[in-house]
Amino acid sequence: MATVTDSPGLLAPVPEVRAPRRKFSAGRLSSLLGTVPFFTYVVLFLIIPTLVVVIGAFAGDGGFTLSNISALGDEYILDAFGRSLLLSAVTAVVGAVLGAVLAYALATAKPGGLLRRMVTAASGVLAQFGGVTLAFAFVATIGLSGFVTVFLRDHVGVDLYANGVWLFELPGLVLVYTYFQVPLMVIVFLPALDGIRPQWREATESLGGSTWQYWTRVAGPLLAPAFLGSTLLLFANAFSAYATAAALVSQGNPIVPLQIRSALTSEVVLGQQNLGKAMALGMVVVVAVVMTLYALLQKRTAKWLG
Repeated sequence: MATVTDSPGLLAPVPEVRAPRRKFSAGRLSSLLGTVPFFTYVVLFLIIPTLVVVIGAFAGDGGFTLSNISALGDEYILDAFGRSLLLSAVTAVVGAVLGAVLAYALATAKPGGLLRRMVTAASGVLAQFGGVTLAFAFVATIGLSGFVTVFLRDHVGVDLYANGVWLFELPGLVLVYTYFQVPLMVIVFLPALDGIRPQWREATESLGGSTWQYWTRVAGPLLAPAFLGSTLLLFANAFSAYATAAALVSQGNPIVPLQIRSALTSEVVLGQQNLGKAMALGMVVVVAVVMTLYALLQKRTAKWLG
């Protein structure tokens, strides 16, 4: 019997195999060039503005200072942050609940049906419908002289503003923000509902489980991370919104974005630009924490959704 060694009992040495070196091909270069617009956008509109805010928050007339950060403890700034957090939390929860119900109705509809396609398309448009246009739409509809307000007052005898001009205050912002929070929830939560397989419900029923047990022990725990993550996304969306509140609230600064506008553009109290950057830094920190939690929940959701 032939052997592969010169001496009996000894194994032949295994030749060293080197991994081939990867050459920097033109295809890899073109793929990297394709990411240049994205990274340019991130640098210009995310990294540089964030650096400007961080540096300005600690800058003063004499150089580095903590006076801007310590000013965040003033009562009117804390009140603005409290109202912003309250506004964001209320609209996020209300929008998440209503949006989840609507998304479930779409998930149970025919996948390629006309109703689902129409509602999904409308949600994509309405989720981005904000700013001056949305504020004007509400003012023209239920404002002091809006056609719904006039109709209810003249023909039904109902005065929407019997207890005050609520539309241009925090309650009005809650209503207007909820308008675009609901369709946003539909968009971000619908994929999670589509990931629920019908076989799971059939298996629950075959084992004698009820509908309540299916939702509390099967579908509920699976959808909980996606629901909480979507709610956090709605919270961040409302917390960072500015244009709608700026167009709707003409007097006062009930929330932080309007306080920042006042600090940057005020002609009464000058030299508050860096205080506005300190408030912006506070907003960045809040949004960063919320989006970090959102990313962790999305990562957990992707384990079963994929």
